Amino acid sequence: MATIDGRPAQYGISLKQLRELMEHRGREGVMKIAEIGGIHELCKKLYTSPNEGLSGSKADEEHRRETFGSNVIPPKPPKTFLTLVWEALQDVTLIILEVAALVSLGLSFYKPADEDAPVLQEEEEHHGWIEGLAILISVIVVVIVTAFNDYSKERQFRGLQNRIEGEHKFSVIRGGEVCQISVGDILVGDIAQVKYGDLLPADGCLIQSNDLKVDESSLTGESDHVKKGPDVDPMVLSGTHVMEGSGKMVVTAVGVNSQAGIIFTLLGAAVDEQEAEIKKMKKGESDGRSQIKGSQAPSQRPPATSEVTKSESEGNHLPQSSSSTAAETGHKKEKSVLQAKLTKLAIQIGYAGSTIAVLTVIILIIQFCIKTFVIDEKPWKNTYANNLVKHLIIGVTVLVVAVPEGLPLAVTLSLAYSVKKMMKDNNLVRHLDACETMGNATAICSDKTGTLTTNRMTVVQSYICEKLCKVLPTLSDIPQQVGNLITMGISVNSAYTSNIMAGHNPGDLPIQVGNKTECALLGFVQGLGVKYQSIRDEITEDKFTRVYTFNSVRKSMGTVIPRPNGGYRLYTKGASEIIMKKCAFIYGHEGTLEKFTREMQERLIREVIEPMACDGLRTISVAYRDFVPGKAAINEVHIDGEPNWDDEENIMTNLTCLCVVGIEDPVRPEVPDAIRKCQRAGITVRMVTGDNINTARSIASKCGILRPNDDFLILEGKEFNRRIRDSNGDIQQHLIDKVWPKLRVLARSSPTDKYTLVKGIIDSTVSENREVVAVTGDGTNDGPALKKADVGFAMGIAGTDVAKEASDIILTDDNFSSIVKAVMWGRNVYDSIAKFLQFQLTVNVVAVIVAFIGACAVQDSPLKAVQMLWVNLIMDTLASLALATEFPTPDLLLRKPYGRTKPLISRTMMKNILGQALYQLIIIFGLLFVGDIILDIESGRGQELNAGPTQHFTIIFNTFVMMTLFNEINARKIHGQRNVIEGLLTNPIFYTIWIFTMISQVLIIQYGKMAFSTKALSLDQWLWCIFFGIGTLVWGQLITSVPTRKLPKILSWGRGHPEEYTDGMNLGEERFDSIDSDKKPRAGQILWIRGLTRLQTQVIGGELQERLIPVPYSKSNTDQAIRVVNAFRQGLDARYGDHTNTSLAEVLRKQTSLSKRLSETSSIEYADNIPDELTIPEIDVERLSSHSHTETAV
Repeated sequence: MATIDGRPAQYGISLKQLRELMEHRGREGVMKIAEIGGIHELCKKLYTSPNEGLSGSKADEEHRRETFGSNVIPPKPPKTFLTLVWEALQDVTLIILEVAALVSLGLSFYKPADEDAPVLQEEEEHHGWIEGLAILISVIVVVIVTAFNDYSKERQFRGLQNRIEGEHKFSVIRGGEVCQISVGDILVGDIAQVKYGDLLPADGCLIQSNDLKVDESSLTGESDHVKKGPDVDPMVLSGTHVMEGSGKMVVTAVGVNSQAGIIFTLLGAAVDEQEAEIKKMKKGESDGRSQIKGSQAPSQRPPATSEVTKSESEGNHLPQSSSSTAAETGHKKEKSVLQAKLTKLAIQIGYAGSTIAVLTVIILIIQFCIKTFVIDEKPWKNTYANNLVKHLIIGVTVLVVAVPEGLPLAVTLSLAYSVKKMMKDNNLVRHLDACETMGNATAICSDKTGTLTTNRMTVVQSYICEKLCKVLPTLSDIPQQVGNLITMGISVNSAYTSNIMAGHNPGDLPIQVGNKTECALLGFVQGLGVKYQSIRDEITEDKFTRVYTFNSVRKSMGTVIPRPNGGYRLYTKGASEIIMKKCAFIYGHEGTLEKFTREMQERLIREVIEPMACDGLRTISVAYRDFVPGKAAINEVHIDGEPNWDDEENIMTNLTCLCVVGIEDPVRPEVPDAIRKCQRAGITVRMVTGDNINTARSIASKCGILRPNDDFLILEGKEFNRRIRDSNGDIQQHLIDKVWPKLRVLARSSPTDKYTLVKGIIDSTVSENREVVAVTGDGTNDGPALKKADVGFAMGIAGTDVAKEASDIILTDDNFSSIVKAVMWGRNVYDSIAKFLQFQLTVNVVAVIVAFIGACAVQDSPLKAVQMLWVNLIMDTLASLALATEFPTPDLLLRKPYGRTKPLISRTMMKNILGQALYQLIIIFGLLFVGDIILDIESGRGQELNAGPTQHFTIIFNTFVMMTLFNEINARKIHGQRNVIEGLLTNPIFYTIWIFTMISQVLIIQYGKMAFSTKALSLDQWLWCIFFGIGTLVWGQLITSVPTRKLPKILSWGRGHPEEYTDGMNLGEERFDSIDSDKKPRAGQILWIRGLTRLQTQVIGGELQERLIPVPYSKSNTDQAIRVVNAFRQGLDARYGDHTNTSLAEVLRKQTSLSKRLSETSSIEYADNIPDELTIPEIDVERLSSHSHTETAV
C-alpha cells in the first residue's frame, strides 16, 4: 500500500463526500458529522491532529494539494494587447477618420479620363495618396498608444493585486506550532484558528468554539448573525465573517470546492454562456429598441476572476447590494468630487467641439461649391469627390482635437502613478478615487490605539492588595494565593492567539502577537517571573467550560474552567469601571479578603483609577468567582448542578477583585508633528476612542489634538447621544450641527456613535464648502463608519479583515503620519489634473478656432489633418504623462482643502487659459494674413487643394507647436506662482518628454514633406518660430501680474456641489431607472454620447469610479451575479452546476440587460421595455467576492 510521509496515501474520506458534507447546516450538520463518527474521527480520516495540526512536510502538502485542490480560484486571463487595440479602435471619431482616410486614398488613385488635365496636375497626383496614408498611420499610432496605456495600467493593477494578496495571512497550527500562512497555502486537513474579525478563507468544521457568531449574509443574504458551535452548527463557510468569539476548525474544502468557490465556478460558466448568448442576440436582432449596447458589449466578468482592471469599455456600476447592513444600504459611494466635475466638463467641451466641427465642414463645402459651380460655372467632375472628402477629414480632425481624450488618460495616469508611489509611503490604495478625495479632506476622525499610539502596550502601574506600585512588582511582594490567581487568571482568560515571542535578534524588544492589551497583561505575568505558556499547556482550550468573548457592549472577557476538586471558576478582565461595579469582594492588605463597599469603590476610582487615566494609561481590572458543589466560603457560590451559563447577568456578579493595572501605550513620536501639519493644512483631527475620558484627554493633549487656548468639546458616548437626540430619541441633524464643529475627543464611544458622528459631519451644511471626512478604523465594528466616510483608512497590521474590506486605503504601518502623506498625494493628483486641464484647454481653444476661422477665411484649414493629429498626440498623451507625474511638494500642505464646492477651473487658471489663447491666436492669425509679407515668403493662402506644402503654412504649424510646448512649462503652476521653472529638473519624465517632442517636431518640419504637409525651414525662420514660442513664457508673466481678484466670478468653472452635475446624468449606480422618462436622453444625445465612447468610458463609465482593485477585502461590485446564485441555491443542483438549465439562462439574461441598463453613459440604449428589478432572493456578494482566496494569484 502506497504511503506518504509514513501514512497511507488513501484518505478515509473522498473529495465528493467532503463537498456533500459541507452542504448541510445546523442540526443536520451535527448529525452528518456524528454519522462519520464525530469531529475527531473526521480529523483521523484526514490524517491530521486537532492539537498538533498537519506535520508540515513538503510531500504531505503536495499530496493534499493534488487530492483536494489548492485554495486558489483560477482567475480569468488578462486582456491581450490585441484585444485592447481592438477596443481602442472602437472609438467613433477614429472610425470616421479611418473611413475618410481610406476614401481619400482610394480617390487619389482614381484617375478619370480627364480630357483637359494639365501636365502639372499629373505631378501633384503622385503625392495625393500620402495624406490619406499619413492619417491612417496617425490613427494607428493613437490607437497603439491608447492600447499600450491600458495594457500597462492593467499590469500595474495586477501587480498591486498580487502585493495585496500576499499580505493576507491566516493562523493555522502546523507541527504543534501556531503559524501565520498565506491564504493560498491553506490545505484540507489544516487546523485553523478562527477569531473575531476574520474573513474565513476556506470551509471547515468546528472542533471547538467560544461564543462564535458568524455573519453569513454574503452567502445567504440573512443579516442576522448565526451562532456556531460543534453541537449547534459546526459548519463554517468561506467568505463569511466572524463577528464575535473564537474557535478552532479543521479545513474540509478549499478553492473551487469550497461553498464560495462552487458558486464562483457556476457563475463564471454561466456568465461566459450568457455573453455568448448576448452576442447571438446582437447578431440576430435588427430592431433598434432591443439592441443591447451601442458600440461595445461589456463583458460582465465573473467575480471569481477578481478582475483587476475593468477595461475602458466595461461598465462596472452595478446595483448596490441590498442585503448588507442598514448602514451600507443608506449610503452609496458617490462619484468622487473630481470625476463629477470632469465628466461635466468633458461633455461640454465635446458639445462645443462637435458644433464647430460640423460648421467647419458645412462652410468648407458650401464655399467650394459656390466657388466651383456658381462663380467658375464648372461642370461636376468625379475628381471633385476627393475635395469633398478632404473637407470632411478637416472637420473630423477638428472634432478629434476638440474632444479631450487626454482627460481620462491624465486622470488615470496621475492616479495610477500616485497609487504606485503611495505604496512606498505605506498607503495601499484599494479604490483609486479615494486617493484624490483624500486631497479634499477637511476632517479626520482617528482611532487612538495603534494609530496615534504605538500599539506596543506595557503594564506600568499596578494596584494589588491595597499597594499601588509605579514599577513592576515581584511575585514575592504579592501574597502567594493572590499571585497565583492573578497569573492564572491572565494566562487562561486571554485569547490563546495572543502571544509574546522573542525578538528576531538578541537585544530586540519581544514581538507582541494578537491582541495588544492581552499581550501587555501576559508581559506583566512574565515580569512576575511566571511562564504563562506552561499554564496554558496545562489548561488547553478544549477544557474550557464557557468563554464570554470581548465585544464592544461587554467591554470585558470571561472564561469558565472546571476546578480540580469539583465546581467551576470564572476569570474575568475588562475596563476597570465596568468590572468594579460587578465586584463584591477585594483582596486587602496582606491578602485578606474584604467586602468591597460602595464607598471603597468610589475611593478606588478617585485615588487609583482616575490618576492612572490622567497619565494616559488604560486601566484594566482582573477578577474571579468560584462556583463550588460543597460548603461555600463567603466569596464563593454553592451549586448543585451546572449553572445556567447563558444567564450572564447572574454569573458575572459578586466577583472578587484581584488587581487593577495601568497599561501605557505611548504616543508615536511622529504623530504630534503630523497632526500639526494637518491643522496647518486646514484639516481638523478628531479622536474617537472606546477608552476612558481621562485617558483620551491625556493622549489628545500629548498629540496636539487639544491645543491650550482653543475652544473645544470632549464628550463621552452617553453625553454625545444625549445632545444629538430629540425627546423621542431620534438623531437630529440640527442638534449634531451644534456639537461637531467644536468636538475634538469622543471617549467611551460605541461603533454606532462613530458612524453617527461621521454621517453627521458629511451631511452637515453648516460650513460653506461642505466637509469631506476621512476615518480610520481597525475593528470589525468600524465597518459602517469606514464605509460611510469619504475615505476609509484601515490598519494593515492591527486591522481585522472586515475593516480592511470596508476601507478605501490600508495603512500598511498603522501610522497616522502616513495619512498626512495620503493628503499630500491626493492634493497633488487634483493639482496635476488641473495643470493638465489648463494646458489642454488652451490648445483646444486655439486649434479649434484656427481651423474654423481659417476654413472660413482661406477656404482651407491652416493646420492640416495630420498636423492636428500630431498636436493632439502631444497635448493628449504626452502632456498628460508629463504633467500627471509631478512630484508632490510640502507646499501642498500649506493651503486649505478645496472642499466639495470649489470650482474645478479657478479664476487664475481661466485667466491663464484665455490669456495664452489670446496671445497664440494673435500670433497665428498675424502669420496667416501678413506673415508672408513680414517674413518675405510665398503666400500659402488661396492655393489649389492639391498644391504642395508651403513654407508659409509650415511656419504657422511650427509656431503653434512651439507656443504649445513652451506653454506646457507655464502650465506647471496653477496658483499664480511666477517661477514656472522651479522644480523642473526634479521631474525627469517631464523634461524627457519635452525634449523628445521638440526633436520630433524638428524632424517633422525638416523631413515631413508631403506626409505632414510641411516644407523645410531655414535657420532664420526657425528662430522666428522659437521666438514666438518663448514669447508665451514672457506673456505668462504679464498675465500673472493681472490681479485675479478683479476678475468676475463667472470666469471660474465648476462651482457648486458635484451632486448638481451628477443629477442629470447620474453616472453612478442608478442609470436611468430613477430618472423620469421625459429626462431620458433623446436619440440625438445618445448618438452624440456614443461618439465620445472612449472618453466617456474612461472618465465616466467609472474607469475610476469604484475602480476596483478587488482585494482580499474588496467592496466588489458583483451583486448582479449573486442574485443569480440564490436562484441556483434554490433551484439547481449546486454540486454539479447544470449550466444549461433554462431558468438560469433566463435569469442571467435579464440580469445582464438590467446591469447593462445601469452600466454607463457610452452605452445608453432604449431601456423602456426592460422589466422592473428582478425579484430574485438577494445574496450579498459584496463579501463573498471579497473572499480572499478567490482572488489569489491573479
